[in-house]
Amino acid sequence: MAANNWNLDKSHSGITFSVRHMMITNVRGSFTEFDASVTADAADLASLDATLTIDVNSIDTKDAGRDGHLKSPDFFNAEQFPQITFKKTSLVSKGGDDYALTGDLTILGVTKSVTLNTEISGPAKDPWGNVKFGVVADGVINRSEFGLTWNAALETGGFLVGDAIKVHIELEFAQA
Repeated sequence: MAANNWNLDKSHSGITFSVRHMMITNVRGSFTEFDASVTADAADLASLDATLTIDVNSIDTKDAGRDGHLKSPDFFNAEQFPQITFKKTSLVSKGGDDYALTGDLTILGVTKSVTLNTEISGPAKDPWGNVKFGVVADGVINRSEFGLTWNAALETGGFLVGDAIKVHIELEFAQA
């Protein structure tokens, strides 16, 4: 079979993250605007070619003040670096639907190779005859490796913002 383009079904997709706050709890957030470009053979989804683009200005932590600070030069510098991108470089089977997805992640103009634990499900036909597949990817990135270094020391020791960011991505695609 030939490779096909797949369209992102945004209503069934999401990108969330969490990061340690004050060393006692986690702050959770999401990016509400993103897109993905995928080309793959439905008979061999492991051969997919994929790029994910995230709009930094769509960050939502349920706190407008914090979101504004995250968009500022202290963190993402959204005016100068409005996008986060992930470009697949390899996909290695771990058995069944499980894969190690490696790609070049670019934040603040800094590109690093990142590997995410990934599940690829499908393809399957929906009740209307559309062919779809899903991707769920999880991983942890070190924010300081990408230049996200702003922090504040706490009086009791430690720092306000943790360095490890847990990322969770769920994407559904429909064959074009």
